[in-house]
Amino acid sequence: MMLLKNWLSQFMELLHSVKDENLQWQNKNQAQQTKLKHAKILAENALAAKLKMKSVQLEHEISLLKIRHDSELSMFKTKCNQDIKDYEQYLNALDKLKKSIQSSYTHLPEAVAFTIHHHAKYLLNKMWEAEDMQQKMNYEMQLITFMTTVHEDAKLQLEGLATKPLPENTLKLIQQ
Repeated sequence: MMLLKNWLSQFMELLHSVKDENLQWQNKNQAQQTKLKHAKILAENALAAKLKMKSVQLEHEISLLKIRHDSELSMFKTKCNQDIKDYEQYLNALDKLKKSIQSSYTHLPEAVAFTIHHHAKYLLNKMWEAEDMQQKMNYEMQLITFMTTVHEDAKLQLEGLATKPLPENTLKLIQQ
């Protein structure tokens, strides 16, 4: 029993000595621990402020992107609307050209006038759909040449200066 009492007493002393050492260590390092806690709070606050500032910057950048996107969209819509008007005007001009051919060459079968009109529309569509600017210009020049030739053939026929009953120059361009 005495042995157990000694053992318990030694254990209690050991426990108290560990607690005393722990208390001494805490007393000795209390200032440093307080400093560390304070530094941690300051770092967390600085991080929160930095995140908030970054969030405000991102919101501003998003706002600017939205404004730029909206203006670009508006400009694109305006351009598309103008392109549609231009295309309609081209089609109207081609219809007038077809009527001019039909009135100049009254003996000409309608299918030939439609073929000339169709070829002009084909060139117009190729020009309109071309993505490469050089290719677009090439198709535009072909369309201008074609329409000028059709007009000249019709004019010669109306003035009675045409040597053949068909718009030969126009038909040659279609064959090319």
